[in-house]
Amino acid sequence: MPSSVTISVPGQPVDAGAPAQGLGHWVIQPLQGWHLPLLDDPAFLPLQPLLQRSLLLAMPDRLLTALLHRPPLAAEVLVALRTLSSGRHQVLGLIICRRLNRSGSSWQVEHLRLALQPHDDPSCSGRHAVAAALLREAIQRARGATSWIATASSLDSTRLAVLREQGFQPQRTDQIWRWQAAATTGAAPSLPANLQLRALNRRTAPLLWHLEQASCPAQLRQLLDRRIEDLLDQSGTRGWLLLDTNRNEAVAGVRWLADQPGGGQRVEFTLHPAWLHLLGPAAELLLRRYAPPGSTLWLVSDVADSPRHDWLQRLGAEPQGEQVLMARSVWRRHGPQPAERAARRIEAVLEQFQPRRRPLPTPVGPFGS
Repeated sequence: MPSSVTISVPGQPVDAGAPAQGLGHWVIQPLQGWHLPLLDDPAFLPLQPLLQRSLLLAMPDRLLTALLHRPPLAAEVLVALRTLSSGRHQVLGLIICRRLNRSGSSWQVEHLRLALQPHDDPSCSGRHAVAAALLREAIQRARGATSWIATASSLDSTRLAVLREQGFQPQRTDQIWRWQAAATTGAAPSLPANLQLRALNRRTAPLLWHLEQASCPAQLRQLLDRRIEDLLDQSGTRGWLLLDTNRNEAVAGVRWLADQPGGGQRVEFTLHPAWLHLLGPAAELLLRRYAPPGSTLWLVSDVADSPRHDWLQRLGAEPQGEQVLMARSVWRRHGPQPAERAARRIEAVLEQFQPRRRPLPTPVGPFGS
């Protein structure tokens, strides 16, 4: 793929994915160091730590990618950049994507942000075009990806429309919760005799992986295509699980997903469908073991999961709106492989030396003459 893609529309928009009139000429480029001072729009400021970290990891990551022939580990960041008549540059939007597994078959759109400050054309069509172009370019650059995951607020009609246009389909709707871990008073509740708290590490990761596989819907599980090593890559050792010692299986777990731009951590809380009775002191003890007092956790739960909603409310968690989880598969047409093309060329050469069949005689007169 080219290092930058130029979008130029001097007149009316050419198609639904092109920029609207008024936005003029702009390009999509991978994030570079000189872009950081330009990202001063309020929409981009919370992402500055993540963007700086991505730049720091970019160079060693490219070297490892070249040596090991594997997809990049660092987040991929693209910016939509416009040059004003004064010569000053302006960032119209950015997209941050990250692969979800080592094979690079599954990718996630972590952030898709558009500048909040007014542009020459603040119309919905112009903003829609920038978002669509960023998403389309990100998908094109991830060569080995076969599936993509993205989320959007249920109230964000622009982002939902862009995702649908690029082939994303809703998988489920989640309620977002914000929980502040406060200091506990009194003795901590005790766990049932057969349950133990275990830290997430290489030995316990297979148990948590099996738990998440059992709790994830089949279609989404196939799209995520996650292995044990992928779980460790994503969360490291930042996680805890409740282990049923009688069966040596995890029945509940919590692990780190990402830092929340506004503060706190996004975590994955998983509970085995057969152990819903743990939604109480046992599950609270698991969360408190992960989160020290004063820390903030962001969790999601399916809008149809009433038992979990009731438990989170009793815990003091605050609802923060709903988000739609969307996914799409990527089908790419693969051309003939080099070995296959060479075999075809050899076949064509050898065919010239193969014996020819003599043609059957054709009668020249009437039959029986």
